[in-house]
Amino acid sequence: MGNTNDNSTQTDHGEAGAEPLDFIREIVANDLASSKHVSTVTRFPPEPNGYLHIGHAKSICLNFGISIENESGVCHLRFDDTNPAKEEQEFINAIKADVRWLGFDWGEHLYFASDNFEQLYAWAEHLIIEAKAYVDDLSADEMREYRGTLTEPGKDSPHRNRSVHENLDLFRRMRAGEFEDGARVLRAKIDMASGNINLRDPVLYRIVRAPHPRTGDAWCIYPTYDYAHGQSDAIEGVTHSLCTLEFEDHRPLYNWLIENLPTPSRPRQYEFSRLNLSYTVLSKRRLTQLVQDGHVSGWDDPRMPTLAGLRRRGLPAAALRDFASRIGVTKSDSVVEMALLDHCVRDNLNKSALRRMAVLDPLKVVIENYPEGESEELEAINNPENDADGTRMVPFGRELWIERADFMEDPPKKFFRLGPGREVRLRYAYFITCQEVIKDKNDNIVELQCTYDPDTKGGSAPDGRKVKGTLHWVSAPHAVDAKIRLYDRLFLKENPDEDGEFLKNLNPNSCKTFSNSKCEPSLANPESLTYQFERNGYFIKDEKESINGKLIFNRAVSLRDSWKKFLKHGGK
Repeated sequence: MGNTNDNSTQTDHGEAGAEPLDFIREIVANDLASSKHVSTVTRFPPEPNGYLHIGHAKSICLNFGISIENESGVCHLRFDDTNPAKEEQEFINAIKADVRWLGFDWGEHLYFASDNFEQLYAWAEHLIIEAKAYVDDLSADEMREYRGTLTEPGKDSPHRNRSVHENLDLFRRMRAGEFEDGARVLRAKIDMASGNINLRDPVLYRIVRAPHPRTGDAWCIYPTYDYAHGQSDAIEGVTHSLCTLEFEDHRPLYNWLIENLPTPSRPRQYEFSRLNLSYTVLSKRRLTQLVQDGHVSGWDDPRMPTLAGLRRRGLPAAALRDFASRIGVTKSDSVVEMALLDHCVRDNLNKSALRRMAVLDPLKVVIENYPEGESEELEAINNPENDADGTRMVPFGRELWIERADFMEDPPKKFFRLGPGREVRLRYAYFITCQEVIKDKNDNIVELQCTYDPDTKGGSAPDGRKVKGTLHWVSAPHAVDAKIRLYDRLFLKENPDEDGEFLKNLNPNSCKTFSNSKCEPSLANPESLTYQFERNGYFIKDEKESINGKLIFNRAVSLRDSWKKFLKHGGK
């Protein structure tokens, strides 16, 4: 296949430079150098039965990355849509959006396993004619009983030796819809005594009466994943079929089918370690349960490890590509620390995010000696990491909001923020000193009476005196109201599914909401960007829920970098 430049739009996928190739890329390089292949054809083949998660991002970056790195290389997006009972058009649309968001484009190379249904059926008949497949009447429970165990061989089905004529007749009647769901299956005739259970006459076709997202009711029999997957690879001319290690035991079946069918090409399967991330679950079955049982608001809940959830939370696609590059491609399973993902996000956003001021839990400050009815514009830096981002003007006046947590009535020695009689710096503004604390009848603090030093404009004192605390703030008359959500890990345990009861480990405080937050006026109509709210972290407007005049921000990640601390202490 020639290069259509479909997959060449991105160049920052962490592959540049002279770093050693991972073992997959070494295989690809050797195959090209030896002329085994003149170009590479890879594919990303999700089943559309749910949303993509961060583990899929690793596979996407690998498959599309290889196509970008090698001249004339292409990467296909293929939907392995062989199970209509669980597949929906919603999932197809979401997967397309996720791959594009991550920075990749399949161009004209969009495929579906369902495109191959007629060919797959014809090849199934070929296996029957060659006496390498048969129709079986055993129930699912009976097949499990006959299959044997890891230490004991299986035993032949009583229907294994049906004639070619009878098998063809029954298989065609299966297609015609004569039998009930589950009444019969088509099985490969391989070896019931094989040490690899996947070779003990695996099922190739089953009867399923369910509407298919693309073929409707045209079929009532559907190929299994193991049968359709490799043959679709062969039809598409895939050179390197890359999958995770749990499919390593399936490779002999993959090869057996390729060897026993008249496929137009002979792809080869290679396995790499899947991504395991601490404090989360990546099993699609588990994620589906979280959604269906209402433990999260949907597949795109910002606490979910889905790409849709991470995008809604404000994680940049470039940070995920960087993360995928850092964890690498190996053959050994391991658990990646969540802190590394957070570090990649911070590293990206620290350089790119515009700074803004927002007060999450507001406490009113009145500056008694500031002229009533007056205000001024103060210059604030948009991004200290990038001078090209310039500055903005923020309003300042007599009444301000500060964080409630930035004041203590009886502060301890190492509390360097505001307290009675204490002086602090307001970011980009002045020094202020707390003179009086105003409380309501329930003894709740509702207001601080303060004074300011007009000679400290910009944040420094002419007499050289120093203050240890610097607070962010928002002008009260100019403030924009918002709801701000802080997200924490969805699970309390590093391995939430260790005991098989992951729901018991859900974090009840995985989302903290501030309903009365105050933002500087430049955030009234924020762009679809992730901002740094000074001292509070990185935030993005929730496009889904910021409707009808409501403004909601989700925190992507805090400012504290536990990964750097982790490395500083020798990875302990």
